[in-house]
Amino acid sequence: MDPFSFLNISLNPDGSLTRHAQFPTTAPTATSDPSLPALSKDLPLNPTHHTWIRLFLPNSPLPAPNTLPIIFYFHGGGFILFSAASAPFHASCSSLSASLPALVLAVEYRLAPEHRLPAAYHDANDALLWLREQALNPSAADPWLRAHADFSRCFLLGSSSGGNIAYRAALHAAKFDLEPLMLEGLMLNQPYFGGEKRTESEERIAEDKIIPLPVNDLMWELSLPEGASREHIFCNPMAKEEEGVERLPRCLIRGYVGDPLIDRQRQLARMLKKRGVKVVELLEEEGHHAVELFKPEKAADFVEHVRGFVCGLAGVGEHKL
Repeated sequence: MDPFSFLNISLNPDGSLTRHAQFPTTAPTATSDPSLPALSKDLPLNPTHHTWIRLFLPNSPLPAPNTLPIIFYFHGGGFILFSAASAPFHASCSSLSASLPALVLAVEYRLAPEHRLPAAYHDANDALLWLREQALNPSAADPWLRAHADFSRCFLLGSSSGGNIAYRAALHAAKFDLEPLMLEGLMLNQPYFGGEKRTESEERIAEDKIIPLPVNDLMWELSLPEGASREHIFCNPMAKEEEGVERLPRCLIRGYVGDPLIDRQRQLARMLKKRGVKVVELLEEEGHHAVELFKPEKAADFVEHVRGFVCGLAGVGEHKL
């Protein structure tokens, strides 16, 4: 199969991509509308890099001031596709914000190959520092954050390649004092990792309808630094022992048995537990990669698992709201 045709993209002579498909996007809605589960607005992050944050606020009676946890969200797309404004991700963040309830910050990061890794990681780090500045300067902070955010309860959440980004952001954050921000948890939904040696699940589900093996290979080829192999630490976090892993917060890892990447996710869970990280594994359910974007019942499961982890319900965490 031709992975370029599968993804509906073409590579230009200058190394950029033409993305032929126009994926539906959703505009933010900051004015009250009772039909919306959450309000949303876009805030600039780094104008030089054309990055921004879509902030979601529950559109319902809110708890006491400054009590909502904060969830950073990083969308999927193999590092090369989609946006924080893409309709499925907007809907997911809106549902999360309303259901928990929480303030959700969806980060618009730079895409590869125009901006190869670690560009997206730098954008994630920018987002954390931006939020820290909001907390340190409440008079200049966004009104929604100033009124509702509990900066002591922050979480990183990513789906697929966004899970990879969330993981790297958490590792970076573990090296610094981000007070008054406190990172309470890391949530990896079908995180996207790889390696040179094929796993059993990659070979068994090589012709997957969502991420077949040639497509998987192409996305890594387009996103990793020039000349890097899939044993690069950005792709394979088990390739070498990294400093700071033991300082990661409690971690939720979700995956489905019909996903070619499930073995990678199991490997990651084993590695984190070996390094002393408290890990909640939900890796044995039926489903395929990105299934929550296609089946409403799986989308509901995703929201409930995130809510359970953030709220500390039985079996998915320790801390209570």
